[in-house]
Amino acid sequence: MALMITDECINCDVCEPECPNGAISQGEEIYIIDPNKCTECVGHFDEPQCQQVCPVDCIPFNPEHPESKDDLMEKFLKLTAEK
Repeated sequence: MALMITDECINCDVCEPECPNGAISQGEEIYIIDPNKCTECVGHFDEPQCQQVCPVDCIPFNPEHPESKDDLMEKFLKLTAEK
C-alpha cells in the first residue's frame, strides 16, 4: 500500500530527496506523498527510504491505498518504463 505523511510532519525536508520515484512533494502545510507514484521503494530498496530517514516517524501506510507487493512491483515497472 502507498505511504502517507501525517500532520506530525515537521517539514524537515529529509524525506523528499530520498524518494526514488519522486512521489514526495511539499504540500500546502506539510509534505505529501502521491499514491500513484509511491511503491514503498519496491524495486529500488528493501525498506521505504522516507520511513528510514523520518526523525518523527510520521510516515505510516495509507489505509486508503491497499496494494500487495506484486501490485507495488507492477507500479514500479510502469513508473520506470516511463522514464
